[in-house]
Amino acid sequence: MSQSAPSPIYTLRGSSGAFNTLHFSCDRGDTPLLFSGSGKGAIHVWNLENRRPERLIQGHSGSSVIWINTLPWEDTLISQGRDMKICLWDLRQGRTQLVDSLSTGSVGFCQCSLLETGQRTCLLAFAGKETEEIKIVELPSKNVLCSLVPDLKLGMVMCVKLWQPQSGPGPLLLAGYEDGSLLLWDITQRSKLSQTKVHPEPVMCLTFDPENLKGISASSEKNLSTWILDQQNNFQLQDSVTLTNPGVSQLSLRKDGKLLASAGWDHRVRIFHWKKLRPLAVLQYHSDLVLSVAFSDHKDPRQRLLAAGSKDQRISLWSIFNQEPGKC
Repeated sequence: MSQSAPSPIYTLRGSSGAFNTLHFSCDRGDTPLLFSGSGKGAIHVWNLENRRPERLIQGHSGSSVIWINTLPWEDTLISQGRDMKICLWDLRQGRTQLVDSLSTGSVGFCQCSLLETGQRTCLLAFAGKETEEIKIVELPSKNVLCSLVPDLKLGMVMCVKLWQPQSGPGPLLLAGYEDGSLLLWDITQRSKLSQTKVHPEPVMCLTFDPENLKGISASSEKNLSTWILDQQNNFQLQDSVTLTNPGVSQLSLRKDGKLLASAGWDHRVRIFHWKKLRPLAVLQYHSDLVLSVAFSDHKDPRQRLLAAGSKDQRISLWSIFNQEPGKC
């Protein structure tokens, strides 16, 4: 390893369930807010100055919260639960008010994907009621734009990622399926652009770099698979990265495209240099599965943190590689 492994700068506790999902919001003030979703239906809004939750939302009827994000307007939080609901919360002026919801019908663990399309509009992708179905809706109207179902039987939708190409038509959607396949969808045309098999097991998670048209995916096995999209939007498989132990819950790419983090079933967080996929550090703190990792993309290098949420009911916060952009 080219860097010695650091220790967490501090940890957060306060949930009776596993921390399934994490999200940083860096839009307000000098200190980022951290949102977490637990296996008991609790959503915490953490103040990282005093390291305490400043708000607690008991949502989704106590069912596990599997995904959270913030919408790009007026302190609105969006959450997804195993109760098959997606909820919108008004957080203005200290509120924790449920303002809208929609039903997914999906019993799986596929996390939503959100893409900002305008000043007050977003697209939301999520697994639908049918096994291989992906629905795309516009927010805040909740208008259903399309339903995407492959011709072949690929099993359950496991993960999705919306993105907007820098040139050409869009938006596009990447989706990983139970049989280990990846599909690229054109949402406007409601059509499949390309397909490839990347894993022998279900695709547990993926992330994508739209600037370099490069992606990476993980499964229950030891290999991280990398791939690019060529000029015809066809998948081109690249080198794979072999981990010490199998199983990855989530992959997170820092916004500046320098670092990749993986949440491991072996209780570890691994940090890679994204361009060359060179391993930089193994972060060892948790005593159970690491389920979620998230970077804060704060303008202040001192606030560029990495958070990891675990089944051990703890969140670890790490301050690593906090040089100015371009010097990682």
